[in-house]
Amino acid sequence: MGGANWGSGSFDPETHLFYINSSNIGNFQYMAKAPEGSDVAYRARGATKSGTKFVDQDGYPCQSPPWGALTAINMDSGEIKWQSTLGVVDALLAKGIPPTGVSNLGGSLITGGGLLFIAATNDSRFRAFDKSTGKEIWTVMLPAVAHSTPMTYTGPTSKKQFVVIAVGGIGKKYSDTLIAYSLP
Repeated sequence: MGGANWGSGSFDPETHLFYINSSNIGNFQYMAKAPEGSDVAYRARGATKSGTKFVDQDGYPCQSPPWGALTAINMDSGEIKWQSTLGVVDALLAKGIPPTGVSNLGGSLITGGGLLFIAATNDSRFRAFDKSTGKEIWTVMLPAVAHSTPMTYTGPTSKKQFVVIAVGGIGKKYSDTLIAYSLP
C-alpha cells in the first residue's frame, strides 16, 4: 500500500508543480508460481490469512510515519519542493503523538487562488493547503470518509467560487452527501 493511488494529482501550470497524495504502509507478500499457461511466471500473493498489512495489534503501521503524505514535485526539475504529513489518527493525537498521516485514496484540486484542497484521508477530514509551502491552513470534519476528488465551480448568481466534495464513507460509517464550501 505504498505510493499514489487512484484519484490522481493536481498540476499547477503557473508554477509547474504537481501535487500528489500517497499512502506509506508496508505489506507482507510473497511470490507464487502462476498457473500453467499464464503470461507471467509468478504472481504476488498475501502472506497471511488475516491480511497483508504490516500493522501492530491496534492496526497502526509498523514503520515510522508519515503513513500518508502530500507532496509537491517540480515537473521541470523532478525535485520535491515540499512534503506534508496527510491525515491524523485521533487516538494518537489524544496521547500527544504528532500527526502521523493516514492511508488515503482520492485526488486533490488546485485553485487559481493558491489553495490545494484534498479529502481522501481515512480520518474523515477535508483540508486546504497553501500551494507554495504545503502548510495546512484549513480543516473541517466530514460526516464520513471522502475517498473522492473535489471539484470547483462559480455560482451563476452569487459569482462566488465553491469547492464541492462527495462523501461516501467506508467501513462502518457511510454517507450519501455532497458538501459545498464557498471561498471568500
